[in-house]
Amino acid sequence: MKKTHLLGLFSAAALLPALAGAAEQAVDHPTYANEVSRIIQDNCQICHQPGQIGPMSFTSYEEVRPWAPLIRMKVAEREMPPYQYDADIGIQELKNDWRLSQDEIDTIVAWVDAGSPLGNPEDLPPPKEFPPVGEWRLAAELGPPDHVIKSTAWDVPAAGQDLWWEPEVDSGITESRCIKAVETLPSKEAIGSTHHANSHFMVQDENGEWIQSGRLSEFAVGKLGEKVPEGACRTAPANSKVGWSIHYFPNGTAVPNDQVTVGIWYHDEEDNFNEETAYEQDLRLYFIDGGGDYLIPPNGKLMTQGFHSFDHPVRIDSWQPHMHLRGVAMTMEVFYPETGRREVISQASNWNAGWNHSHTYEEGYQPLLPAGAVIILTAWHDNTADNPRNPDPDQWVGAGQRTTDEMSHAWIAITHLDEKGYEEQLTQRAERDQRNMASR
Repeated sequence: MKKTHLLGLFSAAALLPALAGAAEQAVDHPTYANEVSRIIQDNCQICHQPGQIGPMSFTSYEEVRPWAPLIRMKVAEREMPPYQYDADIGIQELKNDWRLSQDEIDTIVAWVDAGSPLGNPEDLPPPKEFPPVGEWRLAAELGPPDHVIKSTAWDVPAAGQDLWWEPEVDSGITESRCIKAVETLPSKEAIGSTHHANSHFMVQDENGEWIQSGRLSEFAVGKLGEKVPEGACRTAPANSKVGWSIHYFPNGTAVPNDQVTVGIWYHDEEDNFNEETAYEQDLRLYFIDGGGDYLIPPNGKLMTQGFHSFDHPVRIDSWQPHMHLRGVAMTMEVFYPETGRREVISQASNWNAGWNHSHTYEEGYQPLLPAGAVIILTAWHDNTADNPRNPDPDQWVGAGQRTTDEMSHAWIAITHLDEKGYEEQLTQRAERDQRNMASR
């Protein structure tokens, strides 16, 4: 018995290094409970939860674990979270940036490579609450909108081709004010079939005719709202109408009496906003190749390009590329005629028509353009089988409004400056850069 007991001791002693090594290995890799769950919460669950647009739910380890290899691939290739903006070209200081950091990507890859372990359940964070489907997403930050405008009702069929609904409604705005933020909200029943919903203000001219006076908002699948930057005013005119252009593409669900809603937030006293000194801002649709009367041949490719300039200084506040199923990439550059310099401002090389983002630059990092500078927009289209989103590479594809047609344009929010405002902002940035250099 004594001999057996000693052998047992020796066996246990022999196991100690292995047990220690196993414990050390457990610390060496991430776990779902400790690290990965927080990344999933902050970046994935907004779409991947019951009732939302994600095709599967990621609200627990049991739900996430079967999809771990696919998550690893999509994250490593920067396809998810869906945000089409290159990480190594152009301005990187963006608001509401959905992209994962390289550390977050490496954490998920290491977790999957280690076998996707749960870890200690006590490390799990509490469940995160999200706005219900069909409610304002900007409300979490700004509260409910100050003013709401609805389109008139439209019966969306369950099946059919592209449909457009273009009503005009009274805005209900009795006093002209500067917009702080705006969000377009499709109904939760028709969110899958509302391809886009654009709205613009209309005012009466001296002859009593209703004319377009400026964009209110633009919505396309995947887009959040828009916030107007500091010191800028996008005007909501009094006694105006709102014209809608709503593009429906039936997806199998009939929605009777559907309405799209736009919410407006105004500046309040706490914002310390001075309307008298604010510069005018507008959201414009900039066509590439004149809006295009082009054809992409079967199994062919096409590049389109457009040029835009101003006779006064401007600031670019946001950039939103828009193409359809054959679109694959777009860049925005600036050409400075006085020096001959050409600068890439932003680039999206992994375009996906299922996700539209208004890439909004951080305060103080928006591109500043002197008078005469030229915005160059370039888009690339791929009608071959190499494009995984191409429904049929054997078809001729022309420019047009239908989902199966092609587009090449960008929505750009522009603040119109004068020389004084332009020079002041240049000086502020130079001083900031000097402070940053001194603090290093």
